[in-house]
Amino acid sequence: MVGRQKLSLLDRGRAIGWFQDGFGVREIARRLLVSPSVITRLRQRFQATGRVQDRPRPGRRKKTTARQAQAVRTSTANRIRRQLRAATNTNVSTQTVRNRLHAAQHNARRPSKRPKLTLVHKRARRVWSRCHIRWTRQQWAVVLFTDESRYSLEHNDGRVRVWRRQGERYNDDCIQHVTAHGGGSIMVWGGISAHHRTPLYLIQGRLTLFT
Repeated sequence: MVGRQKLSLLDRGRAIGWFQDGFGVREIARRLLVSPSVITRLRQRFQATGRVQDRPRPGRRKKTTARQAQAVRTSTANRIRRQLRAATNTNVSTQTVRNRLHAAQHNARRPSKRPKLTLVHKRARRVWSRCHIRWTRQQWAVVLFTDESRYSLEHNDGRVRVWRRQGERYNDDCIQHVTAHGGGSIMVWGGISAHHRTPLYLIQGRLTLFT
């Protein structure tokens, strides 16, 4: 008489061992008090995957895919929801969009900034890297890296906040005073090598480099 239809991991291991010793499906099922179909499915799973554990269950079907959730980096969750509905006729909530982004390890962060590189820039840098990839420390030690930078004398990064009540927006103590055009700027130049660095030079006018 069959008393159960589910095997523990220990019994599954015993069943596979009996298979390898030459016992048949019905004999193993009789020993473990399960139906032969349970043993047959266990053998098929082991032959296909080499494992006796249950396959992971998919759970509730998701309305969005990871590819759809990653399609637009800079859009808000509400905008992604509208674009998804217009493109695929898939109607989900804004919170579902956020959940899918979080599940794909995506979190809202301030974007990093770097100079925009054209294809010409990228090719030139790749060629330069390949030409110098085998340089030794001694070769790099005689190289001087230089750069120039422009700094604004006054800068507002937009992160300043004030505590105020409704109607106090234009009070003097709630206003941050700024100077037109950033208050001007200065240009500086400097260089570094493996063991030294140059002084920081203040550039008057425009900087022109000759190579």
